[in-house]
Amino acid sequence: MEDEDPERLNERELMDFFGYKGRIGSIRLKLRFVRSWILQSLASISPHPHLAVIFQRARGVNIGKHVYIGPNVYIDLLYPELVTIEDYVSIGWSMIFAHSNPSYSLYLKKHHYPRQVAPVVIKRGAWIPPGSIILHGVTIGENSVVAAGSLVRENVEPYSLVAGRPAKFVKKLTKKK
Repeated sequence: MEDEDPERLNERELMDFFGYKGRIGSIRLKLRFVRSWILQSLASISPHPHLAVIFQRARGVNIGKHVYIGPNVYIDLLYPELVTIEDYVSIGWSMIFAHSNPSYSLYLKKHHYPRQVAPVVIKRGAWIPPGSIILHGVTIGENSVVAAGSLVRENVEPYSLVAGRPAKFVKKLTKKK
């Protein structure tokens, strides 16, 4: 594996994931990537959050009702269908990843960090302010807040505030009387 071409290895991993085979599958994969990139770019520069939602849905992101996606929100380019954003969620300039992969380091890929792919779920009413990074396999609980600039590597409990790099529990959000 050390002498293998990393581009071919990455393509083979993606083709296996999506069930593509042969030359036609390779072309389909590239077209899928270009389509996702174009729609992500349009969503990122959209002058209105409703248009950003439309473009992200067209990419395959599962998005509920009354969702705000601000400018420059980056949602995983390769696996957008693994990202679910439920109703009444607000997301500022942030990044959401459904995978991790040391693409070109064959040593790291083979011995320490193989490609990992896992869904991301942002539950109803959550707020993700600017500068946050949500990693693969994370669920942000209902009506939770991720503080600006946080790195979320683990699930966030419902009605919670998390902050930091990595994000840590700060407090429970209770109803005010």
